Amino acid sequence: MNVSIAPAPVRKSVVVEASVERAFAAFSRIGEWWIRTHTLSASGQRDVILEPRAGGRWYEIGKDGETCEWGKVVEWQPPRRMLLRWQIGANWKSDPSIDTEVEIRFTPEGKSRTRVDLEHRKLEAYGAAANDMAAQFGSDGGWQGLLAAYAGAAKTG
Repeated sequence: MNVSIAPAPVRKSVVVEASVERAFAAFSRIGEWWIRTHTLSASGQRDVILEPRAGGRWYEIGKDGETCEWGKVVEWQPPRRMLLRWQIGANWKSDPSIDTEVEIRFTPEGKSRTRVDLEHRKLEAYGAAANDMAAQFGSDGGWQGLLAAYAGAAKTG
């Protein structure tokens, strides 16, 4: 009998100095805080776009105008939750056959603070590379560093 064990989802959290509405809006403007070196474009990253609706696109615009698909917006529930489909392969290229999910939840902590919980799951889609991808997503260069960059943007508005 073959038994396959899926890697655990990557879970990261940050508390930001912003109302839940401002925290959600800041995350939505992902191109303002996404780390520029985290790019799929050969020319480098100019912007990252999340179209603010279920069914919307999640993509990057390169400095040369090229667009690179990252995934889709599955659910859009401002200001509490968004669910994104991440479709980037282990080779860091757009791959519509990869179907992982990134869920972001926004929970108010008083009037001026928000807890942001991110979960990247269904990592078994990476097959043999699943554990390596989980380690990358969970590292300081992955979601941890990205959430730190986001926290700064959420605080300033």
